Amino acid sequence: MGSTGETYPDRPGDARDRDSEGRARNARPRDGLGRPLPYGADGVPRQPEGVVRTPKETVTEAQRLLDEGKPFHAHEVFEDAWKSGPDRERELWRGLAQLAVGLTHAARGNLTGGARLLRRGAGAAEAWVSGAGQALPHGIDVGSVAAWARELAADVERTGRPVDAGARAPRLRGPEAGR
Repeated sequence: MGSTGETYPDRPGDARDRDSEGRARNARPRDGLGRPLPYGADGVPRQPEGVVRTPKETVTEAQRLLDEGKPFHAHEVFEDAWKSGPDRERELWRGLAQLAVGLTHAARGNLTGGARLLRRGAGAAEAWVSGAGQALPHGIDVGSVAAWARELAADVERTGRPVDAGARAPRLRGPEAGR
């Protein structure tokens, strides 16, 4: 039993997963959409947490993960940027993280939550752009990304079916942010 009296019969040992500082951390492997798999299963390597990247590195890494159909992992990259970047950019990165989580939920089959997060992320990113007066922050075509998110939200609500995250990934830079 762990310190909380919980047992974990499906995993090695019986203590709760903890990081080196004693914080609870779930060490179960995960699939490409971040869903937990049984202990011992082959999972997708997790994104390291707390990585400080330049904005260009953030956008490049997030785009790579989105293209690979790993929006859950892209969300973690955006989350690192919002936590480590300048305060004035936090809402931009947070909005992009919400878009990635929205795509994750739409791919997992949580269509209502996915649509809601896609719209919320689009609104947050657009609000940041209008407040900052930057049309293409770090080369990100926020207007096209927001349009992509709203279109995807409408699609999942209309069809009632999960989406292929890699096939429906946004283009963060360039003249067409969505595909």
